[in-house]
Amino acid sequence: MCGIVGVVSTRPVGFIMLEGLQRLEYRGYDSAGLAVVNERGTLERIRRVGKVAELRNAFTENPIAAQMGIAHTRWATHGKPSVVENAHPHLSRDQVAVVHNGIIENHDALRTELAEAGYVFESQTDTEVLAHLIHQEVARAGDFEAGVRAAVDALSGAYAMAVVHSDYSDRIIALRSGSPLVVGVGIGENFVASDVHALRSFTDKFVYLDEGEFVEIALNNVTFSGTSLQDCRERIVTLQDLPSDADKGKYRHYMQKEIFEQPSAIRATLQGRVTEHHVLQHAFGTEAHEIFAQVEAVQIIACGTSLYAGMVARYWFERYACLPCQVEIASEFRYRSVAPLDKTLLVTISQSGETADTLEALRGIDDPRYLASLTLCNVAGSTLVRESDLSLMIEAGPEIGVASTKAFTTQLADLMLLVVAISKAQGLPEADETGFVQALRSVPDYIEQVLSLDKTIAEIAEQFIHKQHALFLGRGEHYPVALEGALKLKEISYVHAEGYAAGELKHGPLALVDEEMPVVAVAPNDDLLGKVKSNLQEVSARGGKLYILSHIEDFEVTEGVTHILMPDCPSVISPIVYTVPLQLLAYHVAVLKGTDVDQPRNLAKSVTVE
Repeated sequence: MCGIVGVVSTRPVGFIMLEGLQRLEYRGYDSAGLAVVNERGTLERIRRVGKVAELRNAFTENPIAAQMGIAHTRWATHGKPSVVENAHPHLSRDQVAVVHNGIIENHDALRTELAEAGYVFESQTDTEVLAHLIHQEVARAGDFEAGVRAAVDALSGAYAMAVVHSDYSDRIIALRSGSPLVVGVGIGENFVASDVHALRSFTDKFVYLDEGEFVEIALNNVTFSGTSLQDCRERIVTLQDLPSDADKGKYRHYMQKEIFEQPSAIRATLQGRVTEHHVLQHAFGTEAHEIFAQVEAVQIIACGTSLYAGMVARYWFERYACLPCQVEIASEFRYRSVAPLDKTLLVTISQSGETADTLEALRGIDDPRYLASLTLCNVAGSTLVRESDLSLMIEAGPEIGVASTKAFTTQLADLMLLVVAISKAQGLPEADETGFVQALRSVPDYIEQVLSLDKTIAEIAEQFIHKQHALFLGRGEHYPVALEGALKLKEISYVHAEGYAAGELKHGPLALVDEEMPVVAVAPNDDLLGKVKSNLQEVSARGGKLYILSHIEDFEVTEGVTHILMPDCPSVISPIVYTVPLQLLAYHVAVLKGTDVDQPRNLAKSVTVE
C-alpha cells in the first residue's frame, strides 16, 4: 500500500521525510506530499503528482524550516491522479494535517455530518473526511489525543494514519487498525513510518505497533497508548542489516538484482535450519515438534505469488507427507463457511506479514479443529508473525521490486522444509530426510546454472515485444509454476498472460492458439513428461509458437519450437529451479517494452487493505 513517514527532530525534517519517501517508492504510488508545522507555528503543505523527485524539486526551490512533519506517497483512489483530489496530506482549516493508508468505510455518512457542521470539502477522499473529523473532535475535547481518539471511535474500516495539529506543534499522533505502522527510535529525534525501509538511514531501532495501538511521538519521548518508551524498552527491535542491502548496486533494476540474489537468499534461508542430513525442527519454534507430530491436515492461506507457492506445497504435502492439504485465496477463505478436518495446521504465507486478507483470515479462525497456526514471512516484526503460534522467516532479505522473485523461491524452499519437518515428526525414515536435505542444499547451485542463461533468455524475450497475449503451461507441481510465470509477465510487462494446467488445453484454451500466441511450457523430465509432450503436439499442430523449458530436447515437435535447456535437477526441487527462467523472461520483456519494472502501474508491494 502507500507510504507514510513522520518525523520529530532537532534537525530540519523536510529532507529527512523526502529520503524516507524515496525509500518507500517500491510500494507504488502516483503522487507525493508533505506537511510541516513551521517555525512560526503555521501549517504548510507541498504536494505533487508523479515521482518523489518532483516533490523534492519543489521543496528544494522553497525549503521550509521545521522540526516536525508528516509525508506520504499515494495511489489515486478518487479519479485521476491530482494534487487536489488525491494527493496527501489532507488539511482541515489550516490546523490539522493527516496522512492515511486504508479505507474508511463510513466516510460518506461522516462527510454528510461534517458538511452540515460547516466543513468545506475540496476532494472526495476518505482521508479529507478524517482531517475534518479530527479537527472537529480536537476542538470539542480541547486536547489533541482525546480528540483523535474520539474521531477514531467514529470510524469503520481499516487504517494507519499520522496526524499533526498546528496548536500542538511538538508531537505527532499515529495509530493503526488493519494497516501496518512502525515507530523508529532515534537520539534527539523519533519517527513513524509504514515500514522500516523508510527509516533505515536514520535509525536501526524500531517498535512495531500492535493492532489498535496509539502512539504519540515527541522529540525526546514516545508514548504507546499511555505507556512511555522507557517502560516499553523490551519491545524495541534492533535491525542488523545495513541500508545498502536495499541499493541496486551494479544492476539496472531492483527486480534484476533480486533475481540474481536468489542463490544467496536460498543459502540464507537454509542456514541454521538444516545440517548435512537433517532438518532442525526447532527452527519453527520450541513447540514445533510436539505440534507437528499431531498434524493430520494442512490448510494454506495466501494471496498472489504466495498463493502459488502454497499450491506447489500442496503437491509436496500430499505426495511426501501423505497429508491432505487445501490451498485457498485468503480473500475468499475469510468470507465463507469452512469445515476443516480435525487437527489441521493453518499455514499463512506473506512476504510482508501485513497482507490484509491473509491477516484477517488468520484472525477469523476460532474452530477447535485447527491445531495451531504457522506463518512463513520475510519481516520478523510483522503482524502475522506476532499473531501466529509458530513462524519461520524466509530470510530473503529486502525485496524492493513490486513483482516478487526471491521471496517466492525462498518461500518454496521453506515450504519444503516444513513438509520434511512434519514428515520427520511423524516417522520419516532418516535416509529419506537426508535425500530431501541434500536436494535443498543443491538448489543455489542449480539456480546459478539457470542464471547463466540470462543472455539467451534476453534474446528470446525480443520475440515477445509485439505480442499481446501469452499462454503458460505446466502439469503437477509445475502447474503453479506456470501460473507464477504468467503473473510475472502480466504484472511488469502488461502482456495479457494466463497459466493453465496443460491437460486443460482441450477444454478451452486451445481455441486461442495461433501463430500470434506464444506458449511457454514448463516441462521437466518427470512422470508427466509424456502427457506434456502430447499437449505440446496439440499446440504445434495449430501453428502455436512453443518455448519449452526442459533439460531434454526431444519433444517430437520440430516446427516453431524454441528450447531453453535447463539443468537436470532432482524432481523435488524442480519447481524452485524452473521458476527462475520465467522471472528472467518477464524481466527482459518488460525492459524491452520500456515499462516501469520495479513499480508497475496500479500495483503496490504490500496490499494492506481489501
